This record gives sequence, C-alpha cells and structure tokens, in this order.
Amino acid sequence: MSKLPEELLDLLKDTGSVKVVATIDGDGVPHVVFKGSLTTFDDETIVFAEGVESSLSNKNLVRSIWFDKKVAINITKGLISYQIKGFPYKYLITGTIFRQMLDRARERRGPEADIAGVWVIAPDEIRNESPAWRSALAKEERGLFHSHLDLWR
Repeated sequence: MSKLPEELLDLLKDTGSVKVVATIDGDGVPHVVFKGSLTTFDDETIVFAEGVESSLSNKNLVRSIWFDKKVAINITKGLISYQIKGFPYKYLITGTIFRQMLDRARERRGPEADIAGVWVIAPDEIRNESPAWRSALAKEERGLFHSHLDLWR
C-alpha cells in the first residue's frame, strides 16, 4: 500500500469534513451512508466504526470481502473533495484500533455509545474531485475544447 496524499490525510483527520461510504448489495444496488468516524491511523489505510452488526452497510461490506468487491468513499470539505475506491479487508472487534474508535464514539455521543466493529479499507484508487483540480486537468487534457464559447471573446 502507498501513503495517502497529505491533503487527503488532512481531510480524513478533520472532524468537520463530510465522509460518505458507498457499498453495493448482492444485486448491485448501491447503499450510501455518512460515516463521521471515517479516519486513518497509519496514513495508508482508512478505518471507520460500524455501529450495528446487522446494518445494511455491514452486510454489504462482508459481501465485498467474500466476493472481492470495492467500496467507494467520498470525503469533502469546502472546495476540496476526494473519491477513494478500495477493498475492505479486515473487520476489527477488539484491539488497539477498535478501542481508539470506541473511545472516539464515546467522546462524540456520550459514555454509553457503542460500536459493533471497525472496518479497515485498503485504498486502490484515489481521485482528486476538487473542482479547481478537475477543471485544471480538463484544460490540460482538452485545451480550449473544455471552455464555454462565451469565454472566447
């Protein structure tokens, strides 16, 4: 695994960024949820807490492990946005990372908060989706073809 870009690491660790995880069910139907717990501890993998063992997300993530399917993650704040596609490869129900995520959940939601486990995702594709980045890339790839005609005056 390679190290995540610094700008993405900042977004992952920022509690104010919006973090979304998309999974698919057995029929290929997408399921999208917000995961405020999504973060990184080692600068190479992404982790997030799952609150309920029987949730649709959890079921889809287990299916992703069984059938080698990717999940999609989007993290955004202001005009900075990244999409990550990766493979879930571990579900933690104990240990240091589990304890850290449980402690974070209790800090945010109170001392009675609980989590079922922690998913670990190995990023496979990282795409900067920030508007300025995408626009600059499109201009580089397509030149004036990318511009609106009213800008050619």
